[in-house]
Amino acid sequence: MARIAGVDLPRDKKVEIGLTYIFGIGRELARRIVESTGVSADLRIKDLNDADVNRLRQAIEKDYRVEGALRTEVAMNIKRLMDIGSYRGIRHRRGLPVRGQRTHTNARTKKGPRRAIAGKKKITK
Repeated sequence: MARIAGVDLPRDKKVEIGLTYIFGIGRELARRIVESTGVSADLRIKDLNDADVNRLRQAIEKDYRVEGALRTEVAMNIKRLMDIGSYRGIRHRRGLPVRGQRTHTNARTKKGPRRAIAGKKKITK
C-alpha cells in the first residue's frame, strides 16, 4: 500500500486518480506530477514499486504544499479575513455564504437546518 503525505492511496485506482486522494492535489496537478516523475500513468497504485513511490513522494514534498500545511494555510487565510473585519470575514464568522450567493431562499447547507419561529402556529383545517 502506497502512503504519500500521510494518506493511504487506494490500491485499485490508477496512479493519476489515486494521487487526487491527497488534499491539495487535483486531476491536473496529479497529471503533471506523474509526467515529471516519469511514472507510467497506466499503472495501478498496487503495481508501483518502491522506487516509483519514493519518486512521487519526493516530488510532492519538494514542490507542493499538501495536507496539513495546506489546511493550516487555508485556515489562517480565513482567520486573517475575520480579524481584519472584511466582508468575507464577517460572512465566515456568521456562517453565511461567502461568495455572493442568495440567502433569502436556499443556502441551507451553510445556514444549517431551519429553526422554528417562536409563537407561530400551524393552521389546521
